[in-house]
Amino acid sequence: MLLDKLKSYASSSAYPMHMPGHKRRADLLPTGLPYDIDVTEIYDFDDLHNPENILLDMDMLAAKLYGSKKAFSLVNGSTVGILSAIGAHTSRGDRILVANQHHWSIDNAAELFGLTPVYVSAQIHEPSGVQASIEPACIEKALLEHPDIKLVVITSPSYEGVVSDISAIAKVVHRRNIPLFVDSAHGAHFGFSKMFPESAIKEGADIVVMSLHKTLPALTQCSLLHLCSNRANADETRRLLSVFQTSSPSYVLMASIDSCLRLLDHDSAVLFENYEKNIKHFSDSIVDLNVLSVLCHGRSQMPDCFYSFDPGKLVVVTKGTSLHGPAFGNYMRFEENIEIERSCDDYSICMTSICDSSEGFERFAKALINAEGSIRKG
Repeated sequence: MLLDKLKSYASSSAYPMHMPGHKRRADLLPTGLPYDIDVTEIYDFDDLHNPENILLDMDMLAAKLYGSKKAFSLVNGSTVGILSAIGAHTSRGDRILVANQHHWSIDNAAELFGLTPVYVSAQIHEPSGVQASIEPACIEKALLEHPDIKLVVITSPSYEGVVSDISAIAKVVHRRNIPLFVDSAHGAHFGFSKMFPESAIKEGADIVVMSLHKTLPALTQCSLLHLCSNRANADETRRLLSVFQTSSPSYVLMASIDSCLRLLDHDSAVLFENYEKNIKHFSDSIVDLNVLSVLCHGRSQMPDCFYSFDPGKLVVVTKGTSLHGPAFGNYMRFEENIEIERSCDDYSICMTSICDSSEGFERFAKALINAEGSIRKG
């Protein structure tokens, strides 16, 4: 049974260097999920599609925490926010400008709504193979070449944690009175600590989607869609959310969103202070790595082609070693009992959050040192 397999993994000693951001920390958040609280839209429990009391309070708390004009809680992941936001701000036949490193749901939205995407690409940071930040000048050039573009869609941070200059891009886009939509699915933790980049909401984006579950303590599929300016169409966004989002929203997931937001509201200062200490200690502990490197950690400096970077992403560069591609993931899985997020040809992505323990960071640092030793022996 799937449930048995999940319970078996939960009770094992495998350490999660992957999402969800809650890192299975049952001690940090309320337990008792799911059957006893799995209800539907019964009396006094509000309606996600037309919130008026307890669920409206949840959305208002999200808007307050992040500084947006309006927030929508999502139980179908950021994907439903992406589909609804793109549809709400375009008409069939429109052109949209899309940063090349993007989630496939953006392409699906273009197909569903009959849009023509124009793509812009960032350069590749050759030593790591990671795509760099999108340059505002590239956005400017594309808008000059295609003056009929109706929406600009940027992904920041990227899956690898690379952040683009949203403030500068917003200025370029807004000069043409076009809305800027930022897919910040991996940036829900931004804005709560000076160690991390500022949220796209505060940097001038008009619409922002973020996945709480990726980098914060929330169950998988828990996300938020923020409307941040008068360029955002709230009525049409709400209508399309009712089209794409399930008509039977899970109260288990909504309770998780609410718990995550309240945790941030009450304890974010302490949680992020500990997170900062863990990241700094990890970075200091891997300065002697010579063959492997962790992007923007240890002795690795931030590349000039990155505007900024999420220090919570541990991108292990394996290019040119015997642990390139899936080999690094297999080494971590079978030799160190650590499950990472993803292995690519030249690097592997490992994800951390406020829920990672100091022991978890230390364990991963030691595993990297062991991995480098295995490369030397090979």
